[in-house]
Amino acid sequence: MTITDPEQYPLPPTNNVPNNPLPALVYRNVLPTPYTSESAKQLCESHGWEKRGEWGTITNAHFHPNTHECYAIIQGSSRLVLGRPRPIDGVEGKGGVEFDVSTGDVVVVPAGVSHRSLTSEGGYRYIGVYPETAPKWRNLYCRGEEEIENLKKEIRAVGVPEQDPVYGVDGPLVRIWREAERRESENEISPVVPHAFSVTHRSRL
Repeated sequence: MTITDPEQYPLPPTNNVPNNPLPALVYRNVLPTPYTSESAKQLCESHGWEKRGEWGTITNAHFHPNTHECYAIIQGSSRLVLGRPRPIDGVEGKGGVEFDVSTGDVVVVPAGVSHRSLTSEGGYRYIGVYPETAPKWRNLYCRGEEEIENLKKEIRAVGVPEQDPVYGVDGPLVRIWREAERRESENEISPVVPHAFSVTHRSRL
């Protein structure tokens, strides 16, 4: 099997979102065909990530402080926004990243990173998989009520999984996240002023 490194999106904290020193990861066109819930489940569960749900478009910004989360997209397409607070009075906040995903893609969202869909097409559906030893996810909604500093401690206590959900023990997730942990522990990450950026990915036909 050819292993291709995923796209990496570092997401510094914002006022209402703790985010995570570990980058979000996006793998393009890696799911087995035919694209079904069962085939995606078999791939991820063979690598120690357990299916715990199947969803469509969720537009409410939220994050999970107690577990990492992985989306395996089995139908349609969506424009996702990660790492950004919820809109206020219809106005988008600052920071975060936007990118397009479509059938066959996989997205890994580190604990503490906010996520939601902006738009979706084609009956967008995905399964949610989690490290098999992870607790049930807890939802928080970027409303400014959370104790961000306390949450950062909880988030950083969530361990790096033993396997990559797509490629298993030899996959890039563990290497990339261990390196991010090392840089963080050595204080090599300079303070960054959050800013918005956008990524356009051409959908496959």
